[in-house]
Amino acid sequence: MRAYQLTRASTDELVAYFAEVVVGQDEALLGGQRARFNRLFAEMMAISNELKSRDGDQRSALLALFQYPNMQVRVQAAKLTLAVAPIEARKQLEAIAETQWFPQAGDAGMSLSNLDRGIFRAG
Repeated sequence: MRAYQLTRASTDELVAYFAEVVVGQDEALLGGQRARFNRLFAEMMAISNELKSRDGDQRSALLALFQYPNMQVRVQAAKLTLAVAPIEARKQLEAIAETQWFPQAGDAGMSLSNLDRGIFRAG
């Protein structure tokens, strides 16, 4: 699937593609592949924006990824659902931070800190 096809994909297909892209991000992060990570981050945001643009803001479909086996998928899904499900997303970020599974636990912890300080808003 390519970015230009996002508008034709179903919400379920977008959620599956999101997971695929973010697993790739995790591999790039662990492999020190900054350019690949940045490309995949942009693709992840394009998916999120497509979900957001759909009737009723379909980013809530990413809640299904909160139990995904890959921690990068879970942290990105939590961060991108803060606006549509702030309580559930915050609980997910707290759970990830508590795992001490780095670097994602650090990302989750920083997101929580930024939320608490008002730098990052859930909505």
